[in-house]
Amino acid sequence: MANNNSAQPLDIEVALTKSEKFINEYKKPLIIGFAAIIVIVLAWFGGHRWLTNREDAAQAQLALGEMYFATGQYDLALKGDTTTTAKDAFKGYEKIAKEYTFTDAANVANLYAGICYAKKGDAKKAIEYLEAFSPKDDTTISANGIAALANCYATDGQLDKAVDTFKKAAKKANNAALSPIFLIQAGQILESQNKKQDANKLYTEVKENYPTSQYCSVTNSNGVVIGPEIDKYIERTK
Repeated sequence: MANNNSAQPLDIEVALTKSEKFINEYKKPLIIGFAAIIVIVLAWFGGHRWLTNREDAAQAQLALGEMYFATGQYDLALKGDTTTTAKDAFKGYEKIAKEYTFTDAANVANLYAGICYAKKGDAKKAIEYLEAFSPKDDTTISANGIAALANCYATDGQLDKAVDTFKKAAKKANNAALSPIFLIQAGQILESQNKKQDANKLYTEVKENYPTSQYCSVTNSNGVVIGPEIDKYIERTK
């Protein structure tokens, strides 16, 4: 006696007929969909290669500008070497930032340009470029870039922004070498605004969170023990 619950054998011919009917019915949208997938994949690979080439070119430009930046030739660092029309002539940090958008090198160029303008005493122009700089995962360059922006805010009289930005720099650095410096700078601005209580909180944070920093070390001079420097900051803001 046959088992009524047993699975029926698959009719291959019927299945193929149904598949063929489905393909014929939806052939156009299937082709369009498949073509779209190919276009997306090719675009991704092409875009990746294009960005890689642009990144390499931009990084090469950054390297050309290091000498100008290191020797304090800030106008040349910003505007480039205009005395030559050679293809590989240094374009300047401003052009690198503008022409090589979406590259890491362009992001770094914004940082360099901002610092150049800060060194030239143009805080507003420095702020423009430093705000365009996007901090990355590192705890040194990015933290210093944020701190440079904070200094420019302070120079421009934007003291509340400067304090907040110094705090961000300290958080980004998150180490005993840099964070205390940024927190103390923020505290000093708060003191200048007669916000001693707020400043005291930052100085106390330095002592509690960064006990190995230079501001928290005890020194000995001619047999006399000198307490941590941070205690002076804390004491005067009580």
